[in-house]
Amino acid sequence: MTILETSWVQGNDREIEELVRLVNEAIALELNASRLYALFQDLFPDDGEFWQTLSIEEENHANLLRNGRRLFLPEGRFPRELLPESLEPLVEKNRELETLFDRYEQTPPSREEAFRTALVLEESAGELHFQRAMESRAPSWTLKVFQTLNNDDRDHANRLRDYMAAKGIAE
Repeated sequence: MTILETSWVQGNDREIEELVRLVNEAIALELNASRLYALFQDLFPDDGEFWQTLSIEEENHANLLRNGRRLFLPEGRFPRELLPESLEPLVEKNRELETLFDRYEQTPPSREEAFRTALVLEESAGELHFQRAMESRAPSWTLKVFQTLNNDDRDHANRLRDYMAAKGIAE
């Protein structure tokens, strides 16, 4: 049985190393999303409260993953459902976000572009896995712990769409 076939960390050191890399990259993605939303909060004060809420929630997601890495990974009980099967989509999205930060420093996005960018981010592999795990019937007590701690910090893509529709922002 491999790490990809179970919600428990099992297997050899290489598999565990890979899981640690996945968790670390997922944490980076959550922090980059938080940073992006904080930037949008500064750039678009009329939507500031909305962006601030998302930024805080993404930071909370990063903290959940950090705590899970610290508490559950050494015991072999990290819920694998929170992560995509491959490291590459996470690395790719984090690189893309770094490029966006550089670009937005030079030329800030329009309000519409900011919302579309956030929507694409929320529908990316790392964010989708986290969201789906938060909505699923927990197969393990550790995932249930994550779900309980995450509380209502979920469904960012739908909240973005609803906010965009309410404000007349085209998808």
